[in-house]
Amino acid sequence: MMAASAAQAAEAPPADQAATNLEQIVVTGSRIPRATLEGPSPVTIISKEEIDAQGYRSAFDAISALTQNTGSVQGEDFGNTFTPAANTINLRGFGPNHTLVLVNGRRLVDYPLAYEGSVNVVNLANIPTALIKRIEVLAGGASAIYGSDAVAGVVNIILKDKFEGTEVNVRVGGTEQGGGQNQRLQVVSGWSGDKFDAVFGIELLHRQAIWGDQRDFMDSLLDQPSGTALLPTQVAFRRNAQSNGFIDPGAACDAVSGLYHGSVQRTRNPRQGWYCGSNEASPAFWTVQTQKKNADAYGSLKWRLSDRTEVFADLQLGISSIENNTRAPSWTSDNNYFYNQASGLNEIWYRRIAPEEIGSAHANNNRFLERSWAFTTGLRGSFGESGWDYEVAYNRGRYENRTKRRQFLSGINEFYLGPRLGTRNGIGVYRPDPARLYQPLTPADYQRLTGFYESENAAWIQNLSFTVNGDLFELPAGTVGFAGVLEAGNQGYSNRPDARLGNGTFWNTSSGTRAEGERDRYAIGAEINVPIFSSLTASAAARYDEFRFAGRKSGKGTWNVGLEYRPFDSLLLRGSASTSFRAPDMNYIFAAETRGYNPGMTDYWRCRTAGQPYDDCDYSGLAIDYTSAGNRDLKPESGKSYGFGLVWSPSERFDVSLDYYSIRLEDEVTNLSSSRILREEADCRLGATVGGESRDINSPLCRNALSRVLRNPADAAVQPNQVRRVLINAINAASERTDGIDLKSNFRWSAGRYGDFSSRLGYTLVLKHDYQQFSDDEKTDRRDSLEATDWRSKVNAGVTWNIGPWTSNLVALRYGSLPNSDGSGRIAPYTRYNGSVSYRFNERGSVAFIVNNLRDSKPPADRSGGGWPFYPVGNYDPYGRQFWLELDYRFR
Repeated sequence: MMAASAAQAAEAPPADQAATNLEQIVVTGSRIPRATLEGPSPVTIISKEEIDAQGYRSAFDAISALTQNTGSVQGEDFGNTFTPAANTINLRGFGPNHTLVLVNGRRLVDYPLAYEGSVNVVNLANIPTALIKRIEVLAGGASAIYGSDAVAGVVNIILKDKFEGTEVNVRVGGTEQGGGQNQRLQVVSGWSGDKFDAVFGIELLHRQAIWGDQRDFMDSLLDQPSGTALLPTQVAFRRNAQSNGFIDPGAACDAVSGLYHGSVQRTRNPRQGWYCGSNEASPAFWTVQTQKKNADAYGSLKWRLSDRTEVFADLQLGISSIENNTRAPSWTSDNNYFYNQASGLNEIWYRRIAPEEIGSAHANNNRFLERSWAFTTGLRGSFGESGWDYEVAYNRGRYENRTKRRQFLSGINEFYLGPRLGTRNGIGVYRPDPARLYQPLTPADYQRLTGFYESENAAWIQNLSFTVNGDLFELPAGTVGFAGVLEAGNQGYSNRPDARLGNGTFWNTSSGTRAEGERDRYAIGAEINVPIFSSLTASAAARYDEFRFAGRKSGKGTWNVGLEYRPFDSLLLRGSASTSFRAPDMNYIFAAETRGYNPGMTDYWRCRTAGQPYDDCDYSGLAIDYTSAGNRDLKPESGKSYGFGLVWSPSERFDVSLDYYSIRLEDEVTNLSSSRILREEADCRLGATVGGESRDINSPLCRNALSRVLRNPADAAVQPNQVRRVLINAINAASERTDGIDLKSNFRWSAGRYGDFSSRLGYTLVLKHDYQQFSDDEKTDRRDSLEATDWRSKVNAGVTWNIGPWTSNLVALRYGSLPNSDGSGRIAPYTRYNGSVSYRFNERGSVAFIVNNLRDSKPPADRSGGGWPFYPVGNYDPYGRQFWLELDYRFR
């Protein structure tokens, strides 16, 4: 097996004892059992005890804290994202779709909605923490062992399969600054007999939301860390569509002055004139942590038919109710502008709705109801007295999501503008009463003017596998081990939008298009472990995967080789090389043409040509339309992964490992975001980025970016140069590469009557991360570029103190620097501390007090004055100090 690094959980046995004391086990990275925890590729193990002691809320939290998880993600707490109900990770910064997530070594069903609207990912939010035995993470290529998904790494969450008695765990907590109150109940029971082992567990979770206006460093635009005053958020305005200037509301703002906590006032934009604005409007509708109710259950049964054969089955169930909010409900006059008979002007009217008008911000929440299940059954045993083991397993899963969003009904235009009186040059004609625009709604008005639309989404998977492993023959240095695998599977998804979209029921919506797809997967693989000398062991694996979809076949073979060399017992030198192959995500292939709009966008070119900063720009906060579609002609990705390092264990109290990794991808499939395209278009039009990096307008990258942005002509009578639409179709990018090092260490010592101590250290340094969109483009530096979003380094360090019935833990997480949002400089590294103290009052029960973010540190400020709320959203959370009281009791 390719086994775990010595720098794992503190309670793990030292490396020099593990080789002689451990039974044959299988650790992620191989299918061949062996008796040591090290191998040619490093594997990190997180125990259930670590998850509890370090204050992690879930398996997702524990994996996210790993130093190898250097990439930023748009998770459930990100805000305005396609998948606010999903938790994903981003090993090595390759994106969450390049990490294979397993439970008990089995594949999981994808989340029904595409991450960032493009890629398929696995949701880690529904794994019952109480049932976790350990988590194994291999952060490197393992496609030859597990299949094409395992490009950047493998996460294998191993659940308990044996338990005696009943254990009850209750945890309650909240945040010091308000919001986020939560309660969790976990129950695990198990029974064992001569013929069977049975385990059952359930986890119930309830958590309140945290709102942006509950944090004093983001509850107002006046919190801008650079000290430069920002223009208040627009609440109501009339605009001359020809000149783009505001029409002075005069005293009309007084009518809405009580909204947003009484903060609305007549405000002047020096370039455009007067409007009604507020410094407190932005965070009022933003949940920085979702509201969640979860119920997750798991059951496992093993029945021994004989000493050599057993039947096994397990079932996982989950149901979640999640609510989030990312923006205020707002209305803009139909077709953006209309002809006002009273003024004789083409005008644009805008109104942002406040919580006081709808009863509370909760009334505008997006709601997600999710159900999932996964079932596995099979037979495992031995072939007589041969020493060869086999397993036949079938697993199946389904994930359903129902998304419910509130939207204005079609009558909202008439509510504000009155009846339509005809058209003029193709533009609607109205004679509205301006007082209506500035008149606050009542909650009854809001209920009458809005409705909910729903989408139904589902994803499914099934796999049948046969594996065999055993000893081939003896060599002078030991036994040659072998493992083989045959797999066949099927997966699919379906997205069904509300049929009422686009039929005139709702305001400003286009008809949704049903998207669905299915593909089959077949694989055959083999693995061998050869002890060449007593101090040198070689391993190799080969696999062939084939996908069948949309009338196509896409297949490729991959291989993996590794070496382990022990010049002496306490030192291991290791190295590995592997290839990878990955079929495009199903959403990239099957997605129908989708038209929508992205709110809160910035037209970077017009801001820069106007000499206006992005956060104070007349062309920011726009709703920009986009079009995306699947591409059935996409090629598969292929890559290579290399690694070498050492593990040194000079004593049972100390061990250290140092490993270098390099992962390379060719023909990577990607779907550029609207924001990125608009930023690249601006760079190309102006010949340089904000940070001063040059751009050639005739380069393939620039030609592509310019072709994707559709604008009004420069001489248009109304709204010249305005972006009409951005095209974001999927493409095969040329290449991506990342190199870095991982350092891990454990140190254990005794202080006699003062107790026992243990410390652990993990450190990852990204040495290189390059991305090249087209083969003749210059490479983009995703490590040092001032437009990068991932960390260049990450540290996870901790110390544990045991004395009698008391156990204390202190953990430090240090994140490397990040660029400012405007690309003008870097934000300093950030460190956060977590701590816990537990007391075991007898052999059955314990109580613990856990605190995350001991110093109540705010997320690092983006002092460039970048986008709200002034810190790198997606990299850090603004929760502040969190605390929990936990009681655990085990009944016999």
